[in-house]
Amino acid sequence: MIEGFVALYIFMLAAFTGYEVISKVPVILHTPLMSGSNFVHGIVVVGAMVALGQAEGPLQILIGFVAVLLAAGNAVGGYVVTERMLEMFKTSKDKGGK
Repeated sequence: MIEGFVALYIFMLAAFTGYEVISKVPVILHTPLMSGSNFVHGIVVVGAMVALGQAEGPLQILIGFVAVLLAAGNAVGGYVVTERMLEMFKTSKDKGGK
C-alpha cells in the first residue's frame, strides 16, 4: 500500500493534472464529455469500495465510507446530467406536448 508523502504527492499531482486538463476544455464541450465519461464514475465507485474493503481502523473505515458515498453521488450526478442533456435534443412531439 502507498503510504505517507508518496500518497499525498500522487494525489496532488492527479489534482493538478485534472485541473489543467479540464480547464483547457471549451465550455460547450463539458456536458457531452461528462456524459461520455459516465463509465469512469463507475470505476471510481469500485475503487472506493476496494479501499473501504482494505480499511483496517475506524478512521480508515470512515474515510472509505465517505469515499463510497461521494463516488456514488458522482456517478448519479453524471447520469442526471446526461438525462438533462438528452432532453434538450428531444422535439416537442417526443416530449408529449402539442
